[in-house]
Amino acid sequence: MFDFAVIGAGVVGSMIARELARYENSVIVLEKEEDVSKGSSAANSGIVHAGFDASPGTLKARLNVEGSAMMSQVAEELGVAYRRNGSLVVAFDDNDMNAVSNLYSRGIVNGVTDLQIIDAEKLHALEPNISSDAVGALYAPTAGIICPYSLTVAAMGNAMDNGVSLQCNFPVEEICPRGDYYQICSGGFMVEARFVINAAGLFADDIAAMVGDRSFSIHPRRGEYLLFDRELGGTVRHTIFQAPTPMGKGVLVTPTVHGNLMIGPNAEDLMEKDDYDTTTNGQSKVIIDAGKTLPSLPLKQVITTFSGLRAVGSTGDFIIGFSQFAPGFLHVAGIESPGLASSPAIATYVIRLLKEYGYLGPKKFHFNPYRHGIPDLRTLPEDARNQWIEKDPRFGRIVCRCEEISEGEIIDAIHRNPPATTVDGIKRRTRSGMGRCQGGFCLPSVTEILSREMGIPMEQVTKKGPGSFILYGKTK
Repeated sequence: MFDFAVIGAGVVGSMIARELARYENSVIVLEKEEDVSKGSSAANSGIVHAGFDASPGTLKARLNVEGSAMMSQVAEELGVAYRRNGSLVVAFDDNDMNAVSNLYSRGIVNGVTDLQIIDAEKLHALEPNISSDAVGALYAPTAGIICPYSLTVAAMGNAMDNGVSLQCNFPVEEICPRGDYYQICSGGFMVEARFVINAAGLFADDIAAMVGDRSFSIHPRRGEYLLFDRELGGTVRHTIFQAPTPMGKGVLVTPTVHGNLMIGPNAEDLMEKDDYDTTTNGQSKVIIDAGKTLPSLPLKQVITTFSGLRAVGSTGDFIIGFSQFAPGFLHVAGIESPGLASSPAIATYVIRLLKEYGYLGPKKFHFNPYRHGIPDLRTLPEDARNQWIEKDPRFGRIVCRCEEISEGEIIDAIHRNPPATTVDGIKRRTRSGMGRCQGGFCLPSVTEILSREMGIPMEQVTKKGPGSFILYGKTK
């Protein structure tokens, strides 16, 4: 019997688990996929929004501003790369400038600091490669960029290091109230918990329905992206938006925290919650819209395309609160953009709600908020890199040439919490396979390392969990 079961191991569920780990309660996180950060947290823009978009008075507005302010410390504690590079909402005509002015006013009400409306001269000084048609912008210096899956993995790892249990490959199929606790079932397995936190992302409404709560619904909104070679990472310094639409913040152009250039997303409402396809129309729209901001995009240097699904709630705001239909059942749903930026504040908000109802135990004296990241040898000075290699020669054996990832980094990812057990798990933790060749060179070596370190035949190594085998047997 656990005190808390958190359903969903995306960035929100992982952050909540980390905060729960500060207290003397038993906690388990249930994830339907084979690894954490597999849903919306795996494929988004990685933007830590400043907080000027959401309507004043909403949870989105409040938690975005709070979460953005917390992110620097959270990233430092978790050993995750984070850069406060600032954002620009660019205007191309008078109508756009009116929209920029409205965003500025909204941001001031929301409590965003250091906002400025800048003219074309200052805009082009900040971003020399931006279109000459741009006439001004809203400048938000407090916005930043982070890797969404690195943050999720680190938060869950820190939670596990502090006593939280993680059960992957556990798609929740039934939730049965049993007086003062719940039975949560998946296949032939069952978990019992006194309280349940529903952080199931796109499937949060399905989880709610299992306890008779149909007070909200979630639908997916697909956004497609193009990622460019790291050679182009310096093309822009800030995250550059266009004036927003009812479908979202529009197509952006941004550096990534790892040094690539990225454009996207478009916005397409769907019915299916597992449709991650990229489409010709979607990619074309992204290219055309991004070209308005950054003319002459070097499309030959696109190294991959991908799509993500946002969990759009029926209320227009984050849905965070106890169910009226199931006691001790807390929804954390409809966490679309700016969910990533808000995630640290969402977690602390959930803790406040639990405290109000007296559901939390006393604070732990031995909680450790720090987690050392996997050493990124590519970014280290030569002396520091040599120290790692002297300590363990495997850090001197390069497996992924594009991203300069060593065997030591891959082994580290396999043996720390949460352990990487698939090729994609290695990819999310180390970036092996994310470079120019997209794994064309390093895949055989990564497969061999996983086989050796996990003690399984190479034929049992998978790309992304059950059924996705890399190899089927020997040919000779």
